[in-house]
Order: sequence, then structure tokens, then C-alpha cells
Amino acid sequence: MPEVKYKRVLLKVSGEALAGDARRGLDFSIVNALCDSIKECVELGVQIGLVIGAGNFWRGVKDGADKMQRSHADAMGMLGTVMNAIAVADALEKHGLDARVLSAVEMNKFTEYFTRDTAERYLNEGKVVLFAAGTGNPYFSTDTGAVLRGVEIEADAILMAKNVDAIYSADPAKDPNAVRYTNLTYAEALAKNLKATDITAMALAMDNDMTMVCFGLDEEKSIVRVVRGEQIGTTVKNKF
Repeated sequence: MPEVKYKRVLLKVSGEALAGDARRGLDFSIVNALCDSIKECVELGVQIGLVIGAGNFWRGVKDGADKMQRSHADAMGMLGTVMNAIAVADALEKHGLDARVLSAVEMNKFTEYFTRDTAERYLNEGKVVLFAAGTGNPYFSTDTGAVLRGVEIEADAILMAKNVDAIYSADPAKDPNAVRYTNLTYAEALAKNLKATDITAMALAMDNDMTMVCFGLDEEKSIVRVVRGEQIGTTVKNKF
């Protein structure tokens, strides 16, 4: 069996990345491709925790800005992550994988309630664990929720699969001179105010000495390549 670099990972996938060209809802060709990659990782012996954003349905800060009370807007975003988790868990089951959705907010009709010990048991049983509803609190992004869950399950790395292939000095879609980074320390990323994740997520990862890899979801077999140790995207650590 091929060697893997990371044996337990927390994979964060942006909701927008699952929406495809429609930019809203779910593109199931993308969802199925994600499931294929996750299945290949599981077959390599990798334990996977998964967090999915809600940007394909609702972003509390963006969509509710100046229109709603922030806590209410963020609550809608948490519900969006639950919708995505249920959909992807269903797709994973169709791919022959055992998946469980654990929510930070109790909603027993649809998900199980998150505890660290439940997640640990399911991961050790070879199940894919989907963490929904962020941290369960407003004012925290799903990036922060992903890092928090990654720290709690003692993941080897946080894998940030986004719709951009790396961390850049500026938005590469707007600035053709944007510098692409291969390796960064957390101190550098924070000092340069780079927008790979929000500051809270970056600081939490730094404080817990967690490796983070930011890469493009749409690159061929990108998730598999990362867990096997191939250098793609941008790796962020305290020290290299």
C-alpha cells in the first residue's frame, strides 16, 4: 500500500466549490468527484473529518450584512452547513463509505450531536465524519470551526480545499502580479494579512502547532495528492 504523509486529516471544503458554475446549490458532478477522492483516501488508510462551508446557500456576513442581526444571519449559515453535510454524507454512502454527520447544534431528527469522543470512535471505525453547524456560535467562520475540530480530533493536518489553488499575496483573479506562495509560516501569513482563512482560524492553528495546506479542490486528485505528501498549493506551519 502506498505511503501517506497524513493519516488523519480535517478536510475543509468551501460551499462555493461544490456549487460549480451555478454558484448556488449543489453540482453533483463535483460532489461525486469529491466523494471519489475521499474514498481513495480512505482506501489508503486515511481517517477523514470533513467540514463544508455554506457559501453555496448563504453567507451570514455577506448575505445578511446590514439587513439582519448578525447572530440570526450566522444561524442561517450554520443551517446551510448542515444541509451540505447531509447531502455529502448521502453521496458518500452511495459511494460505499460509512458517513456520520455530527452537528455542533442539537437537531436530533437530522444529525447526531457532536462530542469529541463520538467523533474519535467513528474515525477509528473507518467512518467519514462530517462536522456541521460550525462551532455552534455566531461570529465564527467555518474555517475557524474546521481548525477547532481538527485540533480536537488531533488531526495531522488541516486541508483547506478551496476554489483558489494556493495562497497569493492578492486576489489572482484581480491582480495578475499576485505572488503565489508555496510555504508560509503562520507569523508571515498574519503579518502580511493574507486572506487564506480568517485571522481567528489562522491564529488557532498557529497556537496549536497545526499544519495547514491550502489548495484547489478542482485540481485533479488534489486531496489524494496532498495526503500522500505531494507539494501542491501552499503549506502553512510554524516552522519549516
